[in-house]
Amino acid sequence: MTVTIPTLDHAVTGYRTVSEAIRRGAVERPHQIAYGYLRDGEELSETITYAELDAAAEARAAAFAAMGLSGGSAVLLYPTGLEFVRALYGCMRARVSGAPAQVPSRRKGLERLRIIADDAGATTVLTTEAVRQDLIDRFGDLRELDGLTILTTESLPSGGEYAGPDPTPDDVALLQYTSGSTGNPKGVMVTHANFLANVAETEDAFPTAPESRVVSWLPLFHDMGLLLSIVFPVVQRVPAYLMAPEAFIRRPARWLEAVSKYRGTHAAAPSFAYELCVRAAAEGKVDPSLDLSSWRMAANGAEPVRWHTVRGFVEAFAPLGLRATTMCPGYGLAENTLKATASTAGEVPHALWVSADALLAGRVEILAEDDPAAKPVVSCGAPSAATRVRIVDPGTLTPCEEGFVGEVWIDGPCVAAGYLGRAAETAETFMAHITGEPADVTYLRTGDLGFMVNGELFVAGRLKDMIIRKGRNYYPQDIELSAEGSAEGLRPNCAAAFSVDNGEREELVVVVEADGRALRAGGAQALRDRVRHAIFNDHRLKTDEVVLVRRGVLPKTTSGKVQRRACRKNYLDGELKAVQV
Repeated sequence: MTVTIPTLDHAVTGYRTVSEAIRRGAVERPHQIAYGYLRDGEELSETITYAELDAAAEARAAAFAAMGLSGGSAVLLYPTGLEFVRALYGCMRARVSGAPAQVPSRRKGLERLRIIADDAGATTVLTTEAVRQDLIDRFGDLRELDGLTILTTESLPSGGEYAGPDPTPDDVALLQYTSGSTGNPKGVMVTHANFLANVAETEDAFPTAPESRVVSWLPLFHDMGLLLSIVFPVVQRVPAYLMAPEAFIRRPARWLEAVSKYRGTHAAAPSFAYELCVRAAAEGKVDPSLDLSSWRMAANGAEPVRWHTVRGFVEAFAPLGLRATTMCPGYGLAENTLKATASTAGEVPHALWVSADALLAGRVEILAEDDPAAKPVVSCGAPSAATRVRIVDPGTLTPCEEGFVGEVWIDGPCVAAGYLGRAAETAETFMAHITGEPADVTYLRTGDLGFMVNGELFVAGRLKDMIIRKGRNYYPQDIELSAEGSAEGLRPNCAAAFSVDNGEREELVVVVEADGRALRAGGAQALRDRVRHAIFNDHRLKTDEVVLVRRGVLPKTTSGKVQRRACRKNYLDGELKAVQV
């Protein structure tokens, strides 16, 4: 698949590959910091300049080529840190298709690692000495590691020179494995041209300046963290300060403290992370002396963007200097490299209040904000000039008029080259045709529902997760939001709603993760009753069963998205261990 980099007035248009961008950075800004790592999310324990990054990538590329990895693939199994960056760019330079994966801590994570390795055709796992030893200690006797060579890249010789050939724009720079929220992970083939095009479009929405700084806790094996925390800053010559996701989860204020200390201008996260920050502020766990006035762009995506979270975050941190224009909701997916649409930095985020009933019927009826029938749907902004977003009826494959709900389809230079080794699924997802348009015009089918108003995208839910009761449609994320807000102590992203067929009718099941705090106020039955009441009060919908489980039981993707289908399967298989208190 040939992808053409769009002609945009950015530094990125001077590069053919990501590797070339790093080489140029080493020549033009050799001593500028490219990345810094914050140990425990606080202490700046390690940095790497452009010259050091280029030399490290060159040495690793030489070693990978000598091992015969060029033209093949390898799994990248690293904790957040600078060795991941060195290995990633070494792979790109040596034309090794790297497949980032989460370091496993349990058997299920190891199984996912093996699925990725087998799907990628990789027999080599690149990692650190600490991770290698941990794998052997935990899983050394398990069959999932059979046939895999675990190579530690820290010990590779320095000073090596890669003899080529250099990568081309159409070479696969990365195998980005999907989160698996709708099935087994699939390897998205992201080319160098895809990366540079997405960097250009990201720069369009979130412009950088000489004083710009990225501060990120996002997982580096996920598309959002990979693009916004790693590739975007290095191409745009913006220093990026990285911390481990666990450091943020344990104490969300660390992210805000790092933004304040390092004068962060660009940062990104899913909606739940902003909600955790709001909760931390409400509980007095955020230092009131922090200065967030440098923050220009807080990208919000990777899961449904909640209006109450957008508004709550801005209100909570305005006293610390946060601008109302900082929050930037957006929409993207791995199959489009990342960003497809985004609210432009410098604009106040906004929502439409629409009739929930009309929306579920497939049309948009705008209501007043105070109308009790109104539901806020956040604008995810508009696409850049090089990307086209269409709303298409998934049944007839014809375009929907503005103001009607359909499937989101995308065309542009950021659309990846397809799924590795999956010709049929690639054709179905990446080569869709709109009825009546020329056969050579193809689109990426996202599987997401949305609508356009005034050129902006509003996302309504997943096409295949819709819940239908008595002929009416319900979005599961709306039901889950009601469940999450039903009692104190319930955390964001802690519920899964789905339908099951009992042989006579469809039943609504809601699974909720609950810890001791949520259970102490009256016990499990009282909490179930509160969940049922909240869902009925918000949707006039009877919940047939509420299943309470301990934290960590609800199946989620590596990026934290609830896996509704996996949860439903576990429920039907009797594998969910319910709280009995």
